[in-house]
Amino acid sequence: MEPIEDIAAFMKQNGLVLVTAESCTAGLIAARLADVPGAGALLDCAYVVYSCEAKEQCLGVKRETIERFNLTSEEVAREMAEGALEKSAANLAISNTGVAEAVDDETPPGTQCFAWAFRTGQNDDGSAIFSETHRFSGGRNEVRDAGAHYALMRVPYYFARLHESS
Repeated sequence: MEPIEDIAAFMKQNGLVLVTAESCTAGLIAARLADVPGAGALLDCAYVVYSCEAKEQCLGVKRETIERFNLTSEEVAREMAEGALEKSAANLAISNTGVAEAVDDETPPGTQCFAWAFRTGQNDDGSAIFSETHRFSGGRNEVRDAGAHYALMRVPYYFARLHESS
């Protein structure tokens, strides 16, 4: 099996349904999962939110968070994931925000911040969230592709961490 098929099988086996909140990858995380037959049972919806305003309006990211930590930050990624999870029936949210090329003096090209949020409670009353920053090399689209792949491949790792902490 291809790695993405392994992830889809893992998600199915563990009853995971995904919502994405994507900036830098612009929907590639959801698209990679949608490449797998039967993905309709694993994917609820996807938000593509490039602008600050979209992150605020669609996902509830706070302006103060963006101003204090920068768009490319784990704090923004965490709020994106939490907002997507709140607005979806999914029990797993993956978000990413970052820069694929040199557009920000403060952030090196290829830097992406991710968050994985899991609904943990019955009736939407709890979640656990994990985040990390990773830097990818290559051109713009190579960085975006690598980020989408990475985001999905980390699902089993954070799912295991979720169960270690409970």
